This record gives sequence, C-alpha cells and structure tokens, in this order.
Amino acid sequence: MASSPCAPHMVLFPFMSKGHTIPILHLARQLLHRHATVTIFTTPANRPFISNSLANTDASIIDLPFPENVDGLPAGVESTDKLPSMSLFMPFVNATKLMQPDFEQALEALPFVTCLISDGFLCWTVQSTAKFGIPRLVSFGWSYYSMCVSRDAGVNGLFSGPESDDEPFTLTSFPWIKHTRNDFGEPFNVREPKGPFLDFVTEQIISISKSYGLIMNSFHELEGKFIDYWNRECEPKAWSIGPLCLAEPQRNELQPNQKPTWMQWLDQKLAQGSSVLYIAFGSQAEISSQQLHEIATSLEESKVNFLWVLRKSESELADRFEERVKEKGIVVREWVDQRAILGHESVQGFLSHCGWNSVLESICAKVPILAWPMMAEQHLNASMVVEEIKVGLRVETSNGAVRGFVKWQGLEKMVRELMEGEMGKEVRNNVGEFGEAAKKAMKEGGSSWHTLNQLIDELQALRGDSLKLCC
Repeated sequence: MASSPCAPHMVLFPFMSKGHTIPILHLARQLLHRHATVTIFTTPANRPFISNSLANTDASIIDLPFPENVDGLPAGVESTDKLPSMSLFMPFVNATKLMQPDFEQALEALPFVTCLISDGFLCWTVQSTAKFGIPRLVSFGWSYYSMCVSRDAGVNGLFSGPESDDEPFTLTSFPWIKHTRNDFGEPFNVREPKGPFLDFVTEQIISISKSYGLIMNSFHELEGKFIDYWNRECEPKAWSIGPLCLAEPQRNELQPNQKPTWMQWLDQKLAQGSSVLYIAFGSQAEISSQQLHEIATSLEESKVNFLWVLRKSESELADRFEERVKEKGIVVREWVDQRAILGHESVQGFLSHCGWNSVLESICAKVPILAWPMMAEQHLNASMVVEEIKVGLRVETSNGAVRGFVKWQGLEKMVRELMEGEMGKEVRNNVGEFGEAAKKAMKEGGSSWHTLNQLIDELQALRGDSLKLCC
C-alpha cells in the first residue's frame, strides 16, 4: 500500500443491529491493522457491545443519543434485536433520521476524515457527507448474488409477470437462474409493490447512487461472476473485502472450567467421536409454536446429536422434550459464540436461516448448510447456497411453496441427508474447498487483501490535497 503524508481517518457508522454491526467491527480491525485511525459512531445502549468487541485497540467510539418518545417504539430500545416485533422495523429506521443533527455536529468536529463507511439502512448519512465534502461508502450486508438478481428482476420488470407468487420466472442476465416473487423480501414479493417498504428501498437506491462505492462482505472466489456483473453493469463500484469474520483474532483456549456449558457439551461429543448438527435462525426471525414443535419432533426422531439455540421468546417446547433428548441434544437460551460453535470439530452441519453473516461463517468453518430461509433476502441466499455454489441442501415445505410450513417428516429426512447421506458428503466437500479459498482471500496477497489496500490507496489519492493540509 502506498505511503501517505498521514494515516487515513476512517469513520464507521453501523446500523443498530448486531448482524449489521459485527462485520463493521471486523472491518475496523482490518483498517487498524493497516495503521488507519478509526472512529465509530453508535448509541449509548450499543456502546458496550462495540467497546467489548474492540477492546485492546485504538479505535475511538462516539455516542449519539437515540431519539426518545418515538411513536410505536418502546422506550430504551436502540437496536432492532430488542424490538418486540419486526413490524416495528420501519418506525425504528425512520427514528434514526432524527440523529442527523447530532451526527453532523460530531462529524464536523473530527480531525480530517478520509471517508465515512455507513450502513445502507442509514440513507440520510449521504446528505451529511455531501455537506462536508467527505466520500461515503455504503456497507451492504447482502451477497452479490442477492443484489444482482434483485436488480435484474427489477429493471427487467420480472416481478409483475407471473400471476402466482410461487410461479418461477427466468432472470434475464442470468438465464440459468429461476426465482419466484416469494423468493424476494418486501416489497417485491407482491405483483404491484407499494407502501413504506417500497419508499425505503427507493430511498436506499437513491442514497447508494450518490455514494462513492459499496463495501461488500464477500470474496471473488465465491461470487466472481456476480461481482464482475455488478462492476460492469452497475454503479457505484463495489469493493469485495471479505469474509470479514476471518479478521477477528483467534480467542485463547479456555480452561475446561471456564467454558460455557454448551462448549463443554460439544467437547464431550467430540470425545465420543460424535458429529453434531448446529441449529440457529438468527435473532429476528419469528417462528410459530406449531413450527417449533415440528422442529423438535424432527430432531427427536432423527436421533442426530444437536445443539439448538432458541430465543427466550421461543422457549416453549413440548413437555419433557429436553429431558427425553438429553443424551443427544442440548437447547441453549443464551447468547452463544456462533463462530466458536461452527469452528468446533464436532459440528458437521448447520440448520440455518441463511442470513449472510451465517452463510459466510459456515463456509469459513467448512460446515455444510441445511437452508431454511425465513425473511428478507434469506431466500435468495438459500438459492445461492444450494443451487449456485452447492455448499448446502434445503428443507422441504409441506406444499412445495417457498414460504410454506415445514413438517417434521420432511425436516427429519433432510437432516439425515445432510449429516449422513451422499448429498451431504458432496456439499461437505464443496464447502471445504470454498473455506480454503476464503482463508486465502483474506491473507496477505489474497484477493480481498489486495482490494482493501487498493480502496485505501484510492481514497487517499482522492483526498490527497486536503490530506496534506491536515498534516
């Protein structure tokens, strides 16, 4: 990386959700490793998580007050992870706009800023950077696959074609790919999109078009054809600098008596020579009690070893279920270190909602996925996992619809196939190859390593004249 008169000052502003924040914190470590000055904006309730994640670093953290007395939002909620229902997502997003005056006051007071990297949901930050002449890069938590197929379907009018939401249509730019409207999140899972979600998406598109570029948590060896498509056909330029989870330093090995119960349980299964299925659906998916019952029944009937992470609001399982399966499974109702679980030698499968962070963490750990998408762009991620890169299998719904109910018999069959079947072996081999490629991409000399260096060089050249004045 070319030397500069003084270190670049990178300002980061993640959206108030752990799934959006964690990759930004990993990026902060990458920037600090390159001797950049890093400042992170957040809110008081989110500060402890960020401060703990970046302990023993020189990153600066600035708190902005989260708006109070917002209609529809419970008092004290400063993260979507704490929302009682995702129906409050849009009021929460709109509330962040009220932070703009405080953000601009704090931004103006900072020493020379090379660029702002802010979440795609914080659309209003592009107005702030324009005011101060600072380049804005958008942190986008999607895969290129999801972004490109969504764009292709939109610009070619494919959403309005089929009568049924479950009728497949062929993508214009990717003719080997078929999707249905139900594969897409709001507002595009209906024939004539409208309403606040459409307004929000439109606002994002306009905001992105006015930004300097996109920061993407992916790597060329995983999504090369979609990366090339975006940077050939679309603007602004996208920079592939992932998988960022590999930027997190390895934790020191804990003594047995210091390990959480779930890690001790995994150690026991490893000592027995047993493989384990890890089950987690993220912090925001809302699962009915009937569907939870089907999951529990499938696990009990399958006889596989499993570690199932449940949210506290989902803790009602059948009578004595945990007692009946205690030799085979463990149910956890607390925060877990997902990377530590996926990296445990006993874990050989992941029943996942296919949030993009989870997909990348599973690939990096070389653990194949049983895809069960729930919301947002997860159905597109699942299609990529199963059909495009072939590192996983997919659950079967009872009626064949993308968003249909999953009965225990079909789930048991696919759990067994992933853990014991021939298709499971094939996707396990594939994910192993991509896992190796991910490590190479992030190491010195790798594709993502080079891309981040090139981005910093370009930003410093762009800001060079002003930068010399600051030193």
